[in-house]
Amino acid sequence: MSETTTVLAFGRNHSIKDEIRAYWSKRSETFDLSVAHKIRSSGELEAWRSLVQAHAPDIAGGRVLELASGTGEFTRVLLALGCRVDGIDLSEDMVARAQAKHRGQPARFLLGDAENTMMPDDSYDAVVSRHLVWTLVDPDAAFRDWLRCLKPGGTLIIADGDWVTRSWRSKVLGSFGALWDRLSPKPKLFDADAHASIAAQLFFSEGLRAGRLKEMLAAAGFTAIRAGGLGAVPRSQLRDATWRERLGLFANYDNGFVVSARKPSARGLADSVR
Repeated sequence: MSETTTVLAFGRNHSIKDEIRAYWSKRSETFDLSVAHKIRSSGELEAWRSLVQAHAPDIAGGRVLELASGTGEFTRVLLALGCRVDGIDLSEDMVARAQAKHRGQPARFLLGDAENTMMPDDSYDAVVSRHLVWTLVDPDAAFRDWLRCLKPGGTLIIADGDWVTRSWRSKVLGSFGALWDRLSPKPKLFDADAHASIAAQLFFSEGLRAGRLKEMLAAAGFTAIRAGGLGAVPRSQLRDATWRERLGLFANYDNGFVVSARKPSARGLADSVR
């Protein structure tokens, strides 16, 4: 009598969101040590404040939803504009650090998913994110959700970049940086293997580009969409960076951008259904 062998096919018992949460929870320990994440000077803070206000002139004093608020670093920019901030992040560790950093200020931090915020309709004067969109799994769903949360006429501001596409300059500077690290090793600020594994599974795995982002925002219902560079922000970061950090900043100097858009006003919404 022959034996029959049954082979069971096991699938993954966790999702990419679980991997993202675990990665950023671990990264929370060193996030504020990284150049371009930590806002290191009053000059950089002012550069960010000016950039945000250029894209949303009426944001001062408004109610703002900050997506992927992390340790609350970019929250400092919004508070400097007099905003009342609701920050959400997928990582409990990030939320805890942000709460400790901004205790007693008009900012609250909640555990939440930026792709499905579960915030009330028509509630925010602005929705803001920094270094989030390139990590999205379902950006179309996220953009529709962000539009829903905004008040009519409210502004979306996305500060991000294409961290995948590498120019010849980026490749050369990256090689110098790798050599520098081999000659003078220092503790790693993040898990490069985990980062690469997650990045390969994301929607923008081949790079986030401003033109493509503008098209997707228009499809989600946003209007008055515009894109631009980071202004004085990169220069202010370079001033406060070590020589090793400057190699990384120069490698990505032209890759960052800001895209802003508006939810149609109440009048615009009425006109659109006529």
